[in-house]
Amino acid sequence: MEMEMSNYEAFVSASPYASFMQSEDWIKVKEGWGCERITVTDDSGKVTGAMQILIKKIPMMRTAFLYAPRGPVCDPHDEETLRKLVEKAREVAKKYHAYMLKVDPLVEADDVQAIETLKKVGFTHRTDIDEDNTVQSVKNYILEINGRTPDEVFESFHSKWRYKIRLASKKGVVCAPMPERLDDFCKLMEETGERDHFHIRSKEYFARMLEAFGENARLYMCVAPDGEAISGALTVRFADRVSYVYGASGNGHRNLMPNYLMQWTMIQWALESGCNVYDFMGVPHYDDENHPNYGVYKFKKGFSGRAVAFAGEFDIIFSSLKFKEIALAYKVLKKRKM
Repeated sequence: MEMEMSNYEAFVSASPYASFMQSEDWIKVKEGWGCERITVTDDSGKVTGAMQILIKKIPMMRTAFLYAPRGPVCDPHDEETLRKLVEKAREVAKKYHAYMLKVDPLVEADDVQAIETLKKVGFTHRTDIDEDNTVQSVKNYILEINGRTPDEVFESFHSKWRYKIRLASKKGVVCAPMPERLDDFCKLMEETGERDHFHIRSKEYFARMLEAFGENARLYMCVAPDGEAISGALTVRFADRVSYVYGASGNGHRNLMPNYLMQWTMIQWALESGCNVYDFMGVPHYDDENHPNYGVYKFKKGFSGRAVAFAGEFDIIFSSLKFKEIALAYKVLKKRKM
């Protein structure tokens, strides 16, 4: 088992199917969750698949919820590996008396073969969940940068975006990693949350992310010529991608175009790191021009990547009775809050 676990991070950090949420470092961020990691090998002993399972105990009901964010990590068409991973996940479920396992792998919605393989090994594809209610975004915007030079990537951007990046630099905006300005980032997050009506994470959460991922996490800040922090982003590098996880911007200084420069600076980090992908993360409702979030997609689209729709969530229910009881309890709690 010790040898198996030592292979875990080595495998997932080199896999094209991995997200930073499957890294060992992610559990250091998630307070209140337990964790089990499983790996499977082929006949030669080579690791072919892995999965980090987060565990949320529900003591009052003597059960637990299992969740593998962006897992499992393996070729999603490899039925044998997926079947072995599910067998080991069932062992974890028994250990914690879990009622269900949820996964949301990096499988695109049009990958019919992968979806059918996941269903073959025991998962139910949850097509009934609205995209606003999934745990992770089902629509991301990604820029594939593998094999391209910085100049080639920059020249691929929309001409207005190139102009705005240059304008920000010309007007004296500085963008760089500035972990010492976490307080400023949190203030900007508060402004952004109030403006765009979403719940924000605590300063402690962001601090844990920066500490957990070490040199693979950066807090980029854009600073105006007078030293004022005007936008920021928390970005994580893992496996073959850099992911733009959290972003914030102030209500002023929009004329300085800091967000354009910030994205280009983070894309350059991905290029310097030899990554294949820069992940802009969520673009909810990108296919609806009338939706309030469409502006997010318009901004990211100018960097000439592509919108990706993922297959979404897959569940295995270990106890139908517990599943129904917890679903009912959740409905009651939701009603009381309304």
